Amino acid sequence: MVGSITPATIANKAIGPIGFGLMSLTRPWSPTEYPAAAKVMKAALEHGANLWNGGMFYGPPHANSLQLLKYYFDNYPEDAEKVVLSIKGAYNPRTHTPDGSPEGIRASVKEALKILGGRIKIDVFECARVDPKVPIETSVKALAELVEIGKIGGIGLSEVSASTIRRAHAVHPIAAVEIELSLFTPDVLTDGVAETCQELGIPLIAYSPVGRGWLTGQFRTPDDIPKEDFRRMLPRFQPEVFGQNLKLVEEIEGFAKRKGVTVAQIAIAWVRLQGAIPIPGSTKIERVIENCEDISLSEEDLVDIQNRLNNFPVLGGRYPKQVEARVK
Repeated sequence: MVGSITPATIANKAIGPIGFGLMSLTRPWSPTEYPAAAKVMKAALEHGANLWNGGMFYGPPHANSLQLLKYYFDNYPEDAEKVVLSIKGAYNPRTHTPDGSPEGIRASVKEALKILGGRIKIDVFECARVDPKVPIETSVKALAELVEIGKIGGIGLSEVSASTIRRAHAVHPIAAVEIELSLFTPDVLTDGVAETCQELGIPLIAYSPVGRGWLTGQFRTPDDIPKEDFRRMLPRFQPEVFGQNLKLVEEIEGFAKRKGVTVAQIAIAWVRLQGAIPIPGSTKIERVIENCEDISLSEEDLVDIQNRLNNFPVLGGRYPKQVEARVK
């Protein structure tokens, strides 16, 4: 039986104030070989990033997050009790549609557990998106039943509004809410999501804390994005807005240089100070170590950063319009 995961448990078991996203290791256009990926994951754990976040659709069916986790814990079974595992599912990547029905949720959890084969518990299971055809109460009730019988430890929500969080939490305590949060995407700080999570005591898990790679400094022109990389489809990376968005990167680079740290470290530290647990991903051990380093920002630093955000607003949405309509 999996012990029930409460919001307090998630916050306490995440040893450091940072987690690790598995998506970067299973990207279809540039997958990382499992032995190398395992070393990156080991480095994350050794540096305090023990909240691991994966998805059943991160990569092809035969090589997604679960397959990678299976490989990792076959080689490091002793680490299973050290990791807090959050998995997203109940989503069809071929049609880009969620399935929040009780049947769909049960089938997704069953498949995830089958692949993991008892190597590690699923501490938090999230429906990757809210199914517009199914009331959130129905989906959460189905997940609550899986918690009750010990199939999963707790219930997470992904890409949800403040009102959806409240409706879900009224059915069963929510263990975590995963949402995009970065200097490029501070929306949840003003749309009620962060405020609601704070009020209800729900940990906020921040994916893409370095702005989908913008705040690593690796992109200077649109041609720097690999040809098969999905970011080529995202509005913020389009040629007509790329130059304007690069200006914000350059502003944060100047700030980071003055502090003697990297842009990514500034970005991650800023997210942490918003009360969230960032889950950056990486394919390189040295980047993982860099991301896990504890960087301090003063009140003056935060004001300075905010001024730069105000002066160089980000252009373009998070997703193409047809996808944006399915978020929240």
